[in-house]
Amino acid sequence: MLERLRQSVSSPDAGRLALRVFVFGTLFLKHGTPKLFGFNAELVGYPDVFHLGPVLTLIIATIADGICSMLIVVGFATRWAVVYSFCNFAVGWGMVHGFAIFGTEGRVAEQITIYLAGCVAVFCLGPGKYSVDGPIAASAEKRRLAGEDVSPVRA
Repeated sequence: MLERLRQSVSSPDAGRLALRVFVFGTLFLKHGTPKLFGFNAELVGYPDVFHLGPVLTLIIATIADGICSMLIVVGFATRWAVVYSFCNFAVGWGMVHGFAIFGTEGRVAEQITIYLAGCVAVFCLGPGKYSVDGPIAASAEKRRLAGEDVSPVRA
């Protein structure tokens, strides 16, 4: 029993799940919920890096921190959500924090670099089987293989 538990916990899919839940769950709790549920309070003094207006800029960040982070946690449309979040973090890291890795003058960017690294890791690794995307991908692969086995070989 203990050996079976050890094998299931040490699987790569369990690691992918832990990465998604811990990194992007904390992103949702720390940055997503204030933006989703306190939009007007967040709007005060929000940086407008591309001169689109603070409302549109905050909407873009709210989608990344509030919606995409939850999509990544549950593993639905994971790679698309990771790409959107990565772009948002890259803009924040470069335009707001000046590519700082360590905090200077109160502008701490360590979290952004961790979130960027999490985005790269999840994009490269994929969501794993413990996700909504996992069974969808497995089903598509099974249909693809079944289609290849049934189809005649053409020379």
